[in-house]
Amino acid sequence: MGFEIEIDPIDFVTIGTVGPKGRRLFYLQAGGQGQLISLILEKEQARAIGETLRDMLDELSRNMVDLSSDMPDMARMNMELRDPIEGRFRISRIGLGYNDERDLVLLVAEELIVVQEGQDPDRISPSVVRLWGTRTQMRALSLYALDVVKQGRANPAHNGRVLNYWT
Repeated sequence: MGFEIEIDPIDFVTIGTVGPKGRRLFYLQAGGQGQLISLILEKEQARAIGETLRDMLDELSRNMVDLSSDMPDMARMNMELRDPIEGRFRISRIGLGYNDERDLVLLVAEELIVVQEGQDPDRISPSVVRLWGTRTQMRALSLYALDVVKQGRANPAHNGRVLNYWT
């Protein structure tokens, strides 16, 4: 059975990696209210979080003129992963929302479930994590996630595979 964790509000949120280039493991990590949660995600999910948050926050800024700026001072933000880094689950789906009454962004992550032979998929419920953060925290996450994704191989075509050409 899956669990549900809600951190409302978060003290920090970040995306980071562990391991050498080409074998990096990506983590979404957040903390608040005495909790620290680390979730495993794919590089493309990290990119999607960065791009989608950026687009959502840009849209909010354009449409809600009474909102203050959400641009973070990245030099003053600690975006490093915190120890211990223990992935609670691998993320399958990610959702984003915004509560205008509270002026908070919601990031929801759902666990990837792999159904084993003989298991009833209708009896398995994924774990869910809900993270509530400020627009500034989520803007920082967006900027940092896109930067972390770029730190991979200089040439993405060299994806760790050995290619043999036969002539």
